[in-house]
Amino acid sequence: YGSIDELKVLVTRFHEVGIKVLGDAVLNHRCAHYQNQNGIWNIYGGRLNWDDRAVVADDPHFQGRGNKSSGDNFHAAPNIDHSQDFVRKDIREWLCWLRNEIGYDGWRLDFVRGFWGGYVKEYVDASEPYFAVGEYWDSLSYTYGEMDHNQDAHRQRIVDWINATNGTAGAFDVTTKGILHSALERCEYWRLSDQKGKPPGVVGWWPSRAITFIENHDTGSTQGHWRFPGGKEMQGYAYILTHPGTPSVFYDHAFSNYGSEITELISVRNRNKIHCRSTIQITKAERDVYAAIIDEKVAMKIGPGHYEPPSGPQKWSLATEGNDYKVWEAS
Repeated sequence: YGSIDELKVLVTRFHEVGIKVLGDAVLNHRCAHYQNQNGIWNIYGGRLNWDDRAVVADDPHFQGRGNKSSGDNFHAAPNIDHSQDFVRKDIREWLCWLRNEIGYDGWRLDFVRGFWGGYVKEYVDASEPYFAVGEYWDSLSYTYGEMDHNQDAHRQRIVDWINATNGTAGAFDVTTKGILHSALERCEYWRLSDQKGKPPGVVGWWPSRAITFIENHDTGSTQGHWRFPGGKEMQGYAYILTHPGTPSVFYDHAFSNYGSEITELISVRNRNKIHCRSTIQITKAERDVYAAIIDEKVAMKIGPGHYEPPSGPQKWSLATEGNDYKVWEAS
């Protein structure tokens, strides 16, 4: 992807136009440089020249001599033992170097299911990022292949991880993505309200730490592990870009035919100062339509069903619309 000097120039260019830059920090696992006497790849070179004590003991493929993992193992590469003082010291120093030398403003933390969130707190405290978000991605709850309406257990696991970081990092709202899949694919928009009439994802419980998204480089793009329902992407954006949480737009979508529609939705969000802690009132969650009012300033609906914001002292004007979505602003 280029040299270190080119990377520094790139980061500087972003900073010149007021854009923060996140580094993708893969701290859970690390490919080794050398083999041990048994031919297993678990010896490291470079600045962080660790031996097999840096690899967890319960990863069956890599003969680690560290302690047991504090999370789930990722089997494609040796899982790192963050309970080792020398490992954490080196990672803290490396993250600080990336902040100071390269100029990264924060972190997207890969596969955080693999190690305790308390270690993340230590790394965040040391490197003082502007923003940090963890990828805690596991399966939602299904019964006989059909997604359950109640996904509290799923979002609780993500919230537990955020709690373990002491709230120093947010997390991608995988729960919301999964529920949007079922709601849009099956025309079951009632799924977008939980039993208490709140948003059913992490954004309904801890919106200031929920990073909402509909697609990323793993789920979509060339890999396509869990692709968002085709042709319904703009309904997904109409949802996350009007709702609380911190929405994340996928690069491929920003530079696609959807680009101008996404820009319109971002403009509505910015104009009305919608933010991660904005209030939300779900006004409709039925089979074919979902609607909500955010901060009493923005109304939205997705789905083929009909919805108009309530008439009253507030006058509503249509701000933007597209295939099965509409957004209004209070005037």
